[in-house]
Amino acid sequence: MKQILKWTGATILLALILSIFAGFIAYWRSTNDCDHKTALVNPMKAIRFCEYGSPDVLKFEDVEKPAPNDDQVLIRVHAASLNFIDPGVMRGPWPLRLISGLRKPEKTRLGTDVAGQVEAVGKNVTLFKAGDEVFGAARPSLAEYVCARERALVIKPANVTFEQAGSVPWAGFTALQGLRQANIQPGQKVLINGATGGVGTFAVQIAKSFGAEVTGVCSTGKVELVRSIGADHVIDYTKDDFTKGDQRYDVIFDNVGNHSFSDRRRVLTPNGVCILAGIGGAGLHQETWGRIVGNFEADLLSRFVRQKFVSYVTKLDKEDLKLLSDLMQTGKVIPVIDRTYKLREIAEAMRYFEEGHARGKVVIAVE
Repeated sequence: MKQILKWTGATILLALILSIFAGFIAYWRSTNDCDHKTALVNPMKAIRFCEYGSPDVLKFEDVEKPAPNDDQVLIRVHAASLNFIDPGVMRGPWPLRLISGLRKPEKTRLGTDVAGQVEAVGKNVTLFKAGDEVFGAARPSLAEYVCARERALVIKPANVTFEQAGSVPWAGFTALQGLRQANIQPGQKVLINGATGGVGTFAVQIAKSFGAEVTGVCSTGKVELVRSIGADHVIDYTKDDFTKGDQRYDVIFDNVGNHSFSDRRRVLTPNGVCILAGIGGAGLHQETWGRIVGNFEADLLSRFVRQKFVSYVTKLDKEDLKLLSDLMQTGKVIPVIDRTYKLREIAEAMRYFEEGHARGKVVIAVE
């Protein structure tokens, strides 16, 4: 038995040493294309970051212009926008680095939303042609040109600007797909907690398009904004806590996660649904990890009660993109844009975005 324990301990110790050594090697081997300087054949301007850090790491530089493959569309970008994930990718918190690169970011470019004009198409592309005005999802879109898959784009409505269209995709997907989890019916009472950010402003309008009676939660200075986008009722969280009121809601779209499981249950109807859509604000803040844990806890605990707390993963979906386009074309959804920055002003734009107080979307206009 002593020999067994001795060899078991030695094996565990050796495995631990090898793991640390392998991690050390992986850390120092972590690199990116910034370390390999090559001559540019067809240069374009784009945003790139070679190290993790503050918005100061974001650089406006020359990179190689992309060329579409047989199934892609080349887009001359007119507008893109910032999303919740962008500050995290830029700063590289350690859990995320297991995916994005330990010492340096493996992928050095940002942006997932795009609106622009088709410049060229691959031979297998049938839905678009040069000159078409489109919007959708493409990565990395903070650049003068980007390649996108055909299924990730739709034609931009004529009554919508490039800046508006470029603000829609991932925030719109997040709001639409989250609300759909609750199977909202006309006349149901829906509360949007965090109604004035990029996702929140879309959630208010989409819930109204479903025929719901919508209540938005926001701060004092944003009450009129929430009313202007169609909310039937507005709660100023600096004066009232929606979890302490007498109103019951069929659906809570929680884009903040700043209330306990029991508090939210109290204001849900017996079969109500709470959509765990976010943790409040962009980037990392003091409450980030606590709210992430709180959402996991709420999802788990709701398995033992009638009311449901639902987590979900936002996905690219062509039909959802078409629906968002239709809602904009009919005027049921009007993108709310707080500020527009030029591509070369990306550091300033990211600093403002990370403050977490944007009224709607922060858009990047590409000259």
